[in-house]
Order: sequence, then C-alpha cells, then structure tokens
Amino acid sequence: MEQQQLYKKIANIVENQIKNGSLAYGDRLPSVRSAQKLYNVSLNTAKSAYMELESRSLIESRPKSGFFVSLAGQRRMSIPSISTFKIDEKKQDPAALIDKVFHSLEDKEITRFSLGLPSPSLLPIQKLNKCILETVHELHDYGDQYGQVQGSPTLRKEIAKWSLVLEGKISDDDLIITSGAMNAIYSCLRAVTKPGDTIAVESPLYFGFIQAFQVLGLKTIEIPTHPITGIELDALKKVIHKIDVCCFVSNFSNPLGALMPDEHKKELVKLLAFHHIPLIEDDLYGNVYFGTSRPKPCKYFDEEGLVMWCGSVTKVLAPSFRIGWVEPGQYKDRILKQRLVQTISQPAIYQEAVAKFLQIGRYDHHLNTFRKKLYSNYINFRNSIETHFPENTKMSQPEGGFVLWLEMDPKIDSTVLYDYALKQKLSFAPGRMFTQHDQFKNCIRLNYAVDWNEKTAHDLMRLGRFFKAII
Repeated sequence: MEQQQLYKKIANIVENQIKNGSLAYGDRLPSVRSAQKLYNVSLNTAKSAYMELESRSLIESRPKSGFFVSLAGQRRMSIPSISTFKIDEKKQDPAALIDKVFHSLEDKEITRFSLGLPSPSLLPIQKLNKCILETVHELHDYGDQYGQVQGSPTLRKEIAKWSLVLEGKISDDDLIITSGAMNAIYSCLRAVTKPGDTIAVESPLYFGFIQAFQVLGLKTIEIPTHPITGIELDALKKVIHKIDVCCFVSNFSNPLGALMPDEHKKELVKLLAFHHIPLIEDDLYGNVYFGTSRPKPCKYFDEEGLVMWCGSVTKVLAPSFRIGWVEPGQYKDRILKQRLVQTISQPAIYQEAVAKFLQIGRYDHHLNTFRKKLYSNYINFRNSIETHFPENTKMSQPEGGFVLWLEMDPKIDSTVLYDYALKQKLSFAPGRMFTQHDQFKNCIRLNYAVDWNEKTAHDLMRLGRFFKAII
C-alpha cells in the first residue's frame, strides 16, 4: 500500500511540473534509474510511476531514447473545429477589417494581442546592430555597384549550411535572397500563376496571402484544415482537378499553429507531383518549435523541383531588415528574370550583417532563448484563457510559432466586438480577417510573443472577461 501511494505521489509531482510548464512538450525525463535515485525509491516504484504517467497520457516512451513529455499531456481544452468547404459561397473581402486592425496599432497604449510580431524585447536588436557596425567597416566598396541578383553569396552559403533539416539537399546556388518571406511568396506566385488561376490554401489562412491573391487576380479554394495536423488531404483530393497551384504553411501555420506530420507532407508532395501542381511552401515558423527537433518542410520530400521553399530569419531577429529567401526548384530562372526587372538586388548591409550573425552562432543561441520564452508565454496564455475566457472556448494547441486561435460561443461576433474592445485599450485579430468567406466570426487570433508581465496578464484577463460578459 505504501509503495502504491509512493509511485502515485511521484507521478503527481511530474504531472504538476508538466501542467505548470516546468516540463514542456518534448522534454526528456530522467531515466528510470535516475528517477530511482532522485526520489530515493526502489527501481520498481520508479517504473510504476512512469507507467502511471503513461496511462495518464502525460509522457511517452521512445525506443532507445527514454521517456518524453507527450503532446497529449499539454492539452486540456478542446481544439477548434475543422473548417469546411465554402466553394459555392460568394466571397466577402476582409480588406476593410484588415485596414481597421492595422490602423488601431498606431495607438501605443493598446495592448496589441493582434499583432503577429514578437515584442522588441524578445529580439536581439543590439547584437544585430553590432553586426551592422562591423559589416560597415568591412564593406569598403559598399554602394559603388549592384549586388548579385541571387543575393549575397555569403548569406546564401550560411543559410544553406544552417538548413540542416534538409540534410544537404540544397546548396547556396539554389537560393535566391528576397525582401522577406512575403516577398518570396509573391515572387513565386508571379512565377507560376496568371490571372484567373485557382490556388488551394488553408482555412483559416494568413490575411497577407488573401491580399496577394487579390492583387494577382487569383481565385482561391480554402481547403478544410485540422488545427493540429493541417490541411485535410482527402478534401484536397476532391478538388485537385480545379487547382493550378497550392500555397501552404506546413510548419506551425498562421493562425492555427498546425503542424503537418511527415507522412502527410510526403503524401502531399507525391500527390502534387502526380498532377504536376507547384507548391509554394511558407516555412517562416519552422525554426520556432517547442519540441526536441525542427520539423522537416515539404521541400525535404520534393524530387521533382515542384516545391518552392520560402523562409526568413528576420521575423525572429529584426522585422525591419526584410531578409528572406526562396529555393524555387525548377522555377529558378523565372524568379531571377523577375528580380532583374523589379529589384535587381537587396541592400548588401543587412544581408552581410545577418550572414555574420548566422556565421558566429548568435542566431542559434538566440533561437534557443527565444523558443523557451515563447513556450513559457504559451503556458501563461493557456492558463489565463482556461481561467478567464468563456467556459466553452476552444483553443489551438501549437507545437511552435507564436499565435493562438480561439473559437468561442457562436453568439460572439468578434468583428462587431472589436471596436468595443479597442475602447478598453485591448486588441485582437478577428477571425473574419483570415478568410474570404462569411465564417470564423466567433474566432480570434492572439499573439503570445509579447512581454509577459503584470500588465499583460491583467489585460489578457480583462479580454477574457470582456468576452465572458457577452454570453
């Protein structure tokens, strides 16, 4: 009896560590023998404690690796609903709402849960500025000639070296430097589409994509998307004959935070290759993972050169630097021709400064710190939402990135309520921003890449109570 109570006591201690965020998803637990010494118990008691934790779905055993905190151990709220097809419905442009939300950001007194950017305090601005100063001294001939159309050779080399997740499948000559990830995606769209073409996208999807598609005169089909595993491949197959191009965020999508499993990515790439459909892959958030390793992009499984892999480092370094890239596969020449007409080359200073930041290892160091802060913030947001938001609120369960998607009672219209929240100096991104259809009105997106302090905690509580009072 005493032994039985002891193993449950140990299991409860570990469970509390998981719930309060001391142990995060993907963290490795001490070995059974280490746990035996740590808690001063018998080997059988330590084994029983771990078996108890497995039965609660809090930890999982991995062959030859040990025990790890499982994703199920992090889930306590229901996840948002899977979106549905809206093919025959008339589209409704969210442009006015997008403009309103961005205009409100000019008020510095507003707590900006709506902005999809990290707080400046989370970014290594001072260290980057030091790299800029060093770069200025080193670039003696800066300004007297154009840079290479593909971008800085040094930066391309560093990005290729750093892209270990692709296991050497790309080289520096495969990359083209762009003015941020969105510029890379826009370049890809121009390379593989013409007005009237149909593009398959996630649902909900990043509003920046909606704006780009409209400018280029593209039609869209919003594919039903699971909040954990991403686009529903069976749904995509039903409309594949209508699609000319796909544009997906495979790792920690915005706003859902979904992560496509490797098996889904591989199947997706194979499906599109069979139909010879290009995939524009936005991998902007791939490095902001909470687990033990960076997830692979779809590009890893590409054998035909149909996947155009887009990324950026500046959203987690310094957004104003605007440094992104694309590995465009078989469409490289098309994009290079565009750039000769549009921009010729990017400013050398920022490219070389970022290259230096990567080269000396500061980027990896920053990412490690950044991810820990973000996960801590995610736990704080989750706990606050569970406590202060309406009881039937559903919340996404991201394994990375820095946004949350909340689905609330159907009585709530976040578009209408946005103006009332602004009067209380609170801001969020209404769900209607992330679709061209009349849906997601009872949803909002929150950014947790903020300074978590007393004011932030208080304002998140006020936001939750604001929605609670509506029901």
